[in-house]
Amino acid sequence: MSRITYLHIDSSASGLRLDKFLKYKYPSFTRSYLQNLISKGHITVNSNTVKTGYQLKVNDNVQISLPEPQPSHIKPENIPLTILYEDHSLLIVNKPAGMIVHPGAGNYKGTLVNALLYHCKNLSGINGVLRPGIVHRLDKYTSGLLVIAKNDRTHVHLSHQFEEKSIFRIYEALVWGVPGKTGEIITQIGRSKRDRKKMTVLKEGGKEAITDYRILKDYLYLAHLQIKLKTGRTHQIRVHLNHIHHPIFGDPEYNGRKSQIYRLPSHLQKRGAQLLKGIDRQALHAKSLQFIHPEKKQRMKFDSELPDDMQNLLEKIEDTLLIT
Repeated sequence: MSRITYLHIDSSASGLRLDKFLKYKYPSFTRSYLQNLISKGHITVNSNTVKTGYQLKVNDNVQISLPEPQPSHIKPENIPLTILYEDHSLLIVNKPAGMIVHPGAGNYKGTLVNALLYHCKNLSGINGVLRPGIVHRLDKYTSGLLVIAKNDRTHVHLSHQFEEKSIFRIYEALVWGVPGKTGEIITQIGRSKRDRKKMTVLKEGGKEAITDYRILKDYLYLAHLQIKLKTGRTHQIRVHLNHIHHPIFGDPEYNGRKSQIYRLPSHLQKRGAQLLKGIDRQALHAKSLQFIHPEKKQRMKFDSELPDDMQNLLEKIEDTLLIT
């Protein structure tokens, strides 16, 4: 049986494209998934089928009829998972660096979704057969906490919390150089025209992105940061720290590796190169997660330890560098 939701349009949404409005209301849905629902008549306006670019008007009534999820062709795989918490609604997973969250072109095995399908009998089907249960994501080489929805009600509830910015995510990172003790980075972020796989700061045409940070420990030419996301754009932390000329240590895509060594004083370049050998990814970890449980209505708080590669890196810095 389909799950039906009704939305009444007021002046704040008047003039918006239907697909853009729905992507704003349901940030965990992919835009292509929403457009597909519109084109197949699962989303109507005033009981009429419309095009994805339909411009909403005041007092329009949008009906969303989510179809039952189709059987997934993604195969379950017995991949070990580090599960910090689980109940009938959701689970909290500590994703290791190197694991892709969901299948995509050329990557249909070894993903978090493959592991989840083996572990769980049921997952939310809102995001389609390739992304069951996935409410938010982390980059392949970023480690840390993810919340997974086991049913659609939980998925929608968590998506609204992301939309309302009531879910708190705290990251830790090691960066090149030492920024100010605290800071807030506000820019627009969009896809790079030079490399469509990467994101970049744009003067116009992007989406607003806000990142707060503070220094946990100040080293000679590196800093250990705590980072809070106020928005959740693709590659946001990596792009923002690169933008302020403090890229994440080890980041291969956003100027975090060898290019930074040559910016160091000559007597520190050997140390920088030696430290880089200790990590083959960006030193970024999603450490803490807080949200309201959709069923219990209680604030849930979860924390994770830094993974071994980041912990070992910090220990090496402690051993080899003078600390200010």
